[in-house]
Amino acid sequence: MPAELEHQIVLMLTDVLQAIGWGGVAVIMALESANIPIPSEVTMPLAGWLLVQAQGGSALQAVLLGGLWGAVGCTVGSIASYALGAFGGRPFLDRYGKYVMISHHDLELADRWFSRWGDAVAFYSRLLPIVRTFISFPLGVSGTRIGRFILYTFVGSFIWTGLLALGGYAFGANWEELRGIMRPFDIPIAIVLLAGFIFYVIHHVRRGRARPSASSLAGSQINPASEPTASPSNPNNPK
Repeated sequence: MPAELEHQIVLMLTDVLQAIGWGGVAVIMALESANIPIPSEVTMPLAGWLLVQAQGGSALQAVLLGGLWGAVGCTVGSIASYALGAFGGRPFLDRYGKYVMISHHDLELADRWFSRWGDAVAFYSRLLPIVRTFISFPLGVSGTRIGRFILYTFVGSFIWTGLLALGGYAFGANWEELRGIMRPFDIPIAIVLLAGFIFYVIHHVRRGRARPSASSLAGSQINPASEPTASPSNPNNPK
């Protein structure tokens, strides 16, 4: 995210947190988990400083309050994103997915993969920048079990937001230094995601080209069973 845009977000978040406190944290984190890229690496350290350290609170309060309010917001936003994937995204992809290079075969593979690893994905994705913002939608599309999805989302979000709030508490008025330390980690994650997307597109383009060739080859082969056969001569038929 450009530094200037992030600075404007900081100003907005400061106003929100000063106006409604921890409720503002929950709202902002819900928006972040509902596919709106407001970086939690800004929201939670700011809350740790502004709502705890600057108020004379303790480090334990930063972890518990930051973790609780942050996790509540993340879980609410994630449920909304999950529902969007389950009730909107899945029917759309079942019907129109072929127009965006997502076939029924792809959906079946994703279903099997998330059926096996969905719980781990719901947990560990909450600890990763960028990924955590958008992961709930594909989990909803693939029908990951909702109860376990909520549980692991809450637990993973509690750890992430609690630690970020603690970091903001520790850095105090210089909390933005923590964001500076974490920002470089966004780059390799973004590169991996972009590389995965490019690989997916190339793979599907190649597979799309291979299908007509295979169909043409199959059509060009003559089925021996359909070839006309010569009738045996009747020995009783006079020549």
